[in-house]
Amino acid sequence: MNILVSHCFLGEPCRYDGASRLDRQIIELHRAGHNLIPVCPELLGGLDIPRSPAEIQPDGRVLTQDGQDVTNAYRVGAERAAEIARENGCTVAVLKARSPSCGCREIYDGSFTHTLTSGWGVAARLLADMGLEVMDEEHLQTWLYL
Repeated sequence: MNILVSHCFLGEPCRYDGASRLDRQIIELHRAGHNLIPVCPELLGGLDIPRSPAEIQPDGRVLTQDGQDVTNAYRVGAERAAEIARENGCTVAVLKARSPSCGCREIYDGSFTHTLTSGWGVAARLLADMGLEVMDEEHLQTWLYL
């Protein structure tokens, strides 16, 4: 199976703070025979490393902590990630929890206070809308046993 994954899970230092989030359970998917297709929607949208933290606002815009509107970059990155998923026949995406790009079902509320709310990251929403099964690394273990 071709699985779209957040590139930071594979050790790529592409997060806003220049870090990665190497995740052994994602690596195990590859060892189990799945083809991992790495994407970072934020980089695909043209954002730099490092970059100011961003959160989705209640009105749907994506703003950085210093007030810059990066909504368009997030949309462009989401569209490019969707294109990569289509090109590779991905039916599943495992994305970084709570990210404004990749969060699924729960994201930060836009106040930059680490307050969580129900919602979807820009790329995660687009991928789910096109029919991919989208989950974060925190729910992957449940999926593996289905």
